Amino acid sequence: MNILRLVVLAGIIITFQACMEQPAHEQHYHPKKTITKKITITPVHHDTLCIAAVGDIMLGTSYPDDKTLPPDSAKQSFTAVAKYLQGNDVTFGNLEGTLLDTGGPVHYKLHQLIKSYLFRMPLHCGFVLKDAGFNLLSIANNHIDDFGNNGRMSTVKMLDSCGIHFAGLKTYPSTIFVVNGVKYGFCAFSPNSQTVSLLDLNGAAQIIRQLKQHCDVVIVSFHGGGEGVQFEHVPLVNETYVSENRGNVYAFAHNAIDAGADLIFGNGPHVTRAMELYKNRLIAYSLGNFCTYKCVSVAGICGIAPLLKVHINKKGEFLNGQIIAIKQTHYNGLEPDTLNTVVKRVKMLTATDFPESGLNIGDDGMIEKDNQSLQ
Repeated sequence: MNILRLVVLAGIIITFQACMEQPAHEQHYHPKKTITKKITITPVHHDTLCIAAVGDIMLGTSYPDDKTLPPDSAKQSFTAVAKYLQGNDVTFGNLEGTLLDTGGPVHYKLHQLIKSYLFRMPLHCGFVLKDAGFNLLSIANNHIDDFGNNGRMSTVKMLDSCGIHFAGLKTYPSTIFVVNGVKYGFCAFSPNSQTVSLLDLNGAAQIIRQLKQHCDVVIVSFHGGGEGVQFEHVPLVNETYVSENRGNVYAFAHNAIDAGADLIFGNGPHVTRAMELYKNRLIAYSLGNFCTYKCVSVAGICGIAPLLKVHINKKGEFLNGQIIAIKQTHYNGLEPDTLNTVVKRVKMLTATDFPESGLNIGDDGMIEKDNQSLQ
């Protein structure tokens, strides 16, 4: 009898141990919770914050077929620039499209766009972005609704599961997150369907004011202005493109900073635009294209890809920055630009559009305050 009891007891112990081991195996499926805990409890306190920002990201589309997908499943998309994207407090970009494996486009898009401009990135691209270093993305643009509600919700779910913060949809207008003891607020705007409106300045100001009440630093992204090489300059008036109101990005950016924004990152024109310092806060009016596999033109100035690093204090005030010169081609993807083409372009555009920008941009891409013309 004693031997039988011992056998039964041993079986119970083995079963109990096997059950106890299961949660450790399942932790792999909750990356957001794990990442968030590591970020929020880290007792690191430093006075200078480093924010990296890039423009449009589109890692290939599986619609209408896989001919417009990278052969390596996009895994090497950011290899050439990984050292610049990683190790920052925040690394930001504009996700130009949806994260979705299957499903057709929303009907109204079929009448407006040819198929090659409907962007359905496979779900695994979310992990590519996370591994590259991105922890903040705007999804407020004219391609987030390419595949309707299925595309929007799939994108939201995937980014959430990867631990990447995001905002820009009417249903997700803003987000708050903590990195190294600093609380960040983020919101994003565009003039497009299902996104938070770029055209409603009062509404935008209200969202920004609410974030500033609860956060140390507020980052704002907008998708606005015309598209293409003829839209490099910031016109200071309302812009239209293919009969669509694309907003007055100058008025929007100044209104946002007046409401409490600390950093403004623009996108939408597919070309780089000028920068400006307003109330000691930096505005980058367009960061152009960054990593847009095949389906977006990278000819000429559309292929210069600035990687902007900004240093601010905990109040959100601009300290200094740097434009890292990157370029992309359809065949080689991202690579360093030894000619510093984008630096020269941004320097020229800033001097032309904002002669009293408050900034000095060096030939090496370093950005410093111009104390003589500081607004």
